[in-house]
Amino acid sequence: MTTPTGETSVPLHETPIAGVTTVVDRKAPVLLGVLTLGLLLIVAIWPDSGHTTFRLAAPSDFAQLPTVTVPSTLTAWLMVVVCALCAAWSILLYRRRRRTPIWLVILYAVAWMIGFLTWAATGGTIPVVGLLSGSLALAVPLVFGALGGVLGERSGVVNIAIDGQLLAGAFAAAMIGSALDSTWAGLIGAMAAGTLVALILGLFAITYFVDQIIVGVVLNVLVIGLTSFMFTQVLAPNAASLNSPPRFERIAIPVLGDIPLIGPVFFRQTAVVYLLYIAVALITWALYRTRWGLRVRAVGEHPTAADTVGIKVNRTRYRTILIAGAVAGMGGAFYTLVSVPQFNREMTGGAGYIALAAVIFGKWDPIRATLAALLFGFATNLQGVLSVIGSPVPSQFMLMLPYVVTIFAVAGLVGRSRPPAADGIPYRKG
Repeated sequence: MTTPTGETSVPLHETPIAGVTTVVDRKAPVLLGVLTLGLLLIVAIWPDSGHTTFRLAAPSDFAQLPTVTVPSTLTAWLMVVVCALCAAWSILLYRRRRRTPIWLVILYAVAWMIGFLTWAATGGTIPVVGLLSGSLALAVPLVFGALGGVLGERSGVVNIAIDGQLLAGAFAAAMIGSALDSTWAGLIGAMAAGTLVALILGLFAITYFVDQIIVGVVLNVLVIGLTSFMFTQVLAPNAASLNSPPRFERIAIPVLGDIPLIGPVFFRQTAVVYLLYIAVALITWALYRTRWGLRVRAVGEHPTAADTVGIKVNRTRYRTILIAGAVAGMGGAFYTLVSVPQFNREMTGGAGYIALAAVIFGKWDPIRATLAALLFGFATNLQGVLSVIGSPVPSQFMLMLPYVVTIFAVAGLVGRSRPPAADGIPYRKG
């Protein structure tokens, strides 16, 4: 395009910027290469002839998918080749200073998992529906916790106390649900307990400017001690009246529940899981499509600028972490109102820290954090499934699997990520 002065102009989106170098993180290609080498060594050093069966439908399903039986060695080697091609493509993109696309990572993960499962379950049968359903069940508290973590950190408050909120929610759900003989009363009690823990976090972190990491860790320890004491002194002696809550029953959604493979996993669940679907959609919409979400993100990124335009920074942070605590409390209710109909000491098993890892892995985004939590749930359930079918994988490794996946995911696949600029920084007006 020619200007009135006779000079040629370049459209803005095509204008080269001198002196600017595109920085591409090499974690993804390195990790894909290492995992490919690991799968190659497993298949080459410990070959096992035979067949692996994948059962794609449960006996009660309306539509029965065929059972797939594949030769173990051939399929495993084929998946090694697919993984090698994906890793090579990722390396080529890195050399061209281009990022590894998410679809390539997903394709690689599916191929690697098929190859590993085919080798690990040689001579056995993998119930795919059971594997995925169990993964979703184990991921539900993680997703609720991760959503609470995203909300808190988007507003500028590091929510290390997720585990305490989950545990307090589980305790309150068991006690109130048992006392009132109502699952919904237990769920509301769990939300109130999570909100109370969040209120204490806000009191010290927002009002008194105490280091948020320290406050979160102390709250986790405090909740563990309190619930353990109450369990010993109150719940255990009165188990019939205070630690025997009713359970949410599964509700199959018509039509959707009959979809092969997908229906039994996602649409034959309890009300808590359906509330999870709503929570993910609602929080995502609220953060990115509403004035409230804009204010939350503003106080998490530039609290001083937000204050100058009339946004009450600390009030917004308080409201957000209270909502986050209620959401995390719902995750705690899943333990005692769905999973196990009673409260036990430290029954969360540090799930709050895994949820925090999902927040980082998901780059502080509700959808990505949800997917990360589902990945961790899958890794946790996989150890149980492989143990049941008699996999040759050592039991010690199986116990480490969820945490190994967490470390690899956060350290390798997350790439370069930036938390909200004011995350963890108390705001002092003036």
